[in-house]
Amino acid sequence: MFKFGKKTYIMGILNVTPDSFSDGGEFIDKDKALNHAKSMIKEGADIIDIGAESTRPGSLEISEDEELKRLIPVLDNICNNIDSFISIDTYKSGVAKKVLEYKVDMINDVWGLQRDKEMANVIAHYGAYVCIMHNQSHTNYPKDIIQSIKEFFQNSIKIAQRAGIKDEKIILDPGIGFGKTYEQNIEVMRRISELKQIGYPILLGTSRKSMIGKILDLPPKERVEGTIATTVMGIMQGVDIVRVHDIKENLRAIKVVDEIYRK
Repeated sequence: MFKFGKKTYIMGILNVTPDSFSDGGEFIDKDKALNHAKSMIKEGADIIDIGAESTRPGSLEISEDEELKRLIPVLDNICNNIDSFISIDTYKSGVAKKVLEYKVDMINDVWGLQRDKEMANVIAHYGAYVCIMHNQSHTNYPKDIIQSIKEFFQNSIKIAQRAGIKDEKIILDPGIGFGKTYEQNIEVMRRISELKQIGYPILLGTSRKSMIGKILDLPPKERVEGTIATTVMGIMQGVDIVRVHDIKENLRAIKVVDEIYRK
């Protein structure tokens, strides 16, 4: 499906949570979720990423049963009404197994296959794509931060390969906002191009995040322009996919940057 290097792909965010930092509670209803997914696709989203558990700093973990309770009605409705590339944002192998039975295309694991030891096996069994995100439970980096992220990715890639996940189905996400201070997020943004040396497509998820909020001193829904700035910076450093809330606005910027940098 993907022709990485030829264009920048857009992953549209669909949170079916009551407590996500930007749009918590807006799309819990399955019909509202479906309409929002349709709207994002119409505006140019290539991938719909559905998440039923908030992973914002300070959020409370939920059980597998609760996650599936939120997720399945929405997923069932979307799969019956939309023919699109679907990603599920989960780090639980039990949830992944259940949703992959719906022919979901990708699992977006915010713990990079390193928290749930069965996750890689489940993804491999269904032949799905995986987005491996860098994460840690603290912000201490004894080594250079990019070197630390590279080592995390190399470990996750070994886990994926041992399970039988094909290299062409692995995508890496540096995890802006996860296990990093504001200053560390800024440094990673400046040095994303160094992660291309690993040899896999890169996904960037900065949409409306606190890093942008701190720079602009604005609430989440007023961070569109700041998000676009990071989208452009990412593409110029080799990012292949951007995960965003505001599809139309980011797509307009992407078209311009792609025309200049990818031709």
